[in-house]
Amino acid sequence: MPTDLPSGRERPRFSGLPTFMRLPELDRVRAEHQPVEWCIYGVPFDGGTTYHPGARFGPRAVRDASQYVKPCSPELGIDLAQRFSMADAGDSPVAPYSCADNVGLVQDFATGLGDPDLTRLLAIGGDHSVALANLRVAWQRAGRPSSGLPLIHIDAHLDTVDVVWGERYGHGSFLIRAIEEGVVDPKRTLSLGVRGPLNTLKDLDFGREAGITVVGMSRWVEDRASVASIIQEFRARLGDDECYLTLDIDACDPSCAPGTGTPVSGGFSAAELFLALRWLAGIRLAGADVVEVCPSRDPQGITALLAAQAAFQILCIDAAAHPD
Repeated sequence: MPTDLPSGRERPRFSGLPTFMRLPELDRVRAEHQPVEWCIYGVPFDGGTTYHPGARFGPRAVRDASQYVKPCSPELGIDLAQRFSMADAGDSPVAPYSCADNVGLVQDFATGLGDPDLTRLLAIGGDHSVALANLRVAWQRAGRPSSGLPLIHIDAHLDTVDVVWGERYGHGSFLIRAIEEGVVDPKRTLSLGVRGPLNTLKDLDFGREAGITVVGMSRWVEDRASVASIIQEFRARLGDDECYLTLDIDACDPSCAPGTGTPVSGGFSAAELFLALRWLAGIRLAGADVVEVCPSRDPQGITALLAAQAAFQILCIDAAAHPD
């Protein structure tokens, strides 16, 4: 089902209200384009960050940058505007002073978006703590699978820290909480881009013992062919099952993504990130998020642009699983 998307050759991309990719607002989608298949919404929350704050302004910056994100992928031969009905649902309400309360508040908001039997949700953060809320809703909409949802996790950090400063729902703990709650299947979780330095040599133990396939950034650099093989093995284990995808922009090197709260050198270039995402094309997605854009750390806006284009690539992954 198509999306009403204004042509950049008829209406300038610097005009109008900056919805994500210039999509229609959810309450303005025409009846013939209902129900919406992908709903994009912002979560302006950074109360869970442990270093530079400012990701609360991420959704606004990503929307602004996305005005120049066009709907067609020449590499995959996909026109998103023709493949899906999509809409921007605005921003979720947030609880700025409480990570746990915020997760519940965002979950309640996301639960009410679109058609629960058809609409998938793409959340734009905000810090990574917001992923837990979107994951819960994706798990519910996928039929509450008893083993949890398979997960593709692209990040410099594994995010399985139990507690930081007494907080259990911060941005470094979303994955351990999701596994504990049963909304993520750790044995079908693929984590790409993790790298050091770490606080302790035991920081990755929980994930590995739980069964997460951790592909460190060093392996991508030194033996990319083996990473391609691991991704193919992961796809085989997925079969036709839906999978959730979470992208922390700090998976990318600070040279191309300086605007993030916990930067780590040695990450993906923009081209490498897009290549990795294209390797995932055709996987059926239950939901997704793009998080940790901190605009104040990047006055030129290149991080927000990268995040906007990565979100486009993520939607193309699912579009490839739903051919015309």
